[in-house]
Amino acid sequence: MRYLTPHNKWSIHSEYQDNLFMLSLSRGGQSIWMSEADADKVGIEDNDWIEAVNRNGVVVARAIVSHRMPQGTVYMHHAQDRLIDVPLSETSGRRGGIHNSLTRLLIKPSHLIGGYAQLSWAFNYIGPTGNQRDEVTVIRKRSQEVTY
Repeated sequence: MRYLTPHNKWSIHSEYQDNLFMLSLSRGGQSIWMSEADADKVGIEDNDWIEAVNRNGVVVARAIVSHRMPQGTVYMHHAQDRLIDVPLSETSGRRGGIHNSLTRLLIKPSHLIGGYAQLSWAFNYIGPTGNQRDEVTVIRKRSQEVTY
């Protein structure tokens, strides 16, 4: 699958709690949107627990199966609430990751001007702004019995 991490239209960095309407948009944890056709191929139904896995990492989330998604592409909205409902991964045995777990970070060359990158380096983030989009990822249905 082609894995994308767009910004969510209805939230600000995992904050769904502005009002009751916005709270109704959250499923109480991380979710990945996928097409009905792709979900049928691997036996995934709406709200099933799934794992997204690639060479960079793993994410555990709920599936949102929608006719609005293009076939071959999945979305995991940027900065979902990682503090609630994140079970251990069956693949890695560790906590189930976040939207950036599957992406690789590339240095944006224009931010290297003037020594900026050296001043803003942080662990596991090689530079000021990463390119966090469009990774090839395997989506699989996981056991519906979860361990936290």
